[in-house]
Amino acid sequence: MSPKAKAGKKAKAEAFEPTVIVFACNWCSYSGADLAGTSRFQYPTNSRIIRVMCSGRVDPSIIMKAFRNGADGVLVSGCHPADCHYINGNEKTEQRVKFLKRFMAQVGLDARRLHLEWISGSEGEKFARVTTEFTDTIREMGPNPLTTNDEAEV
Repeated sequence: MSPKAKAGKKAKAEAFEPTVIVFACNWCSYSGADLAGTSRFQYPTNSRIIRVMCSGRVDPSIIMKAFRNGADGVLVSGCHPADCHYINGNEKTEQRVKFLKRFMAQVGLDARRLHLEWISGSEGEKFARVTTEFTDTIREMGPNPLTTNDEAEV
């Protein structure tokens, strides 16, 4: 690879800003995101928050579709264990995320691109911190290898 090509590749990597999809439980995590915003806690603007009624409703196929459509990372957040408004939705989420992390390795995705976190409605600071740390991790990893075109649909 020529020095010019290496310099261009390095500049592109330095300019990389990841797209992070956040699936947030309506009852807890989305309220935590709202609190982060109203409290003016800073978190990356390249996070796209999708409100779901329960983290247990986030199907693995939806997460993989997000990756296929250009998401660089996916954060699933829900109620703390034993606090789920739908009794055991977060337990289902935990099982699904564990399964998906094993599956991701087989399709060429680093499992660190998927993260699960329990965030309550009163944890706005935690929402901002977790989102920032996850985005930083994804930024270090670089673009999603499944994205084949420069025009992501996410």
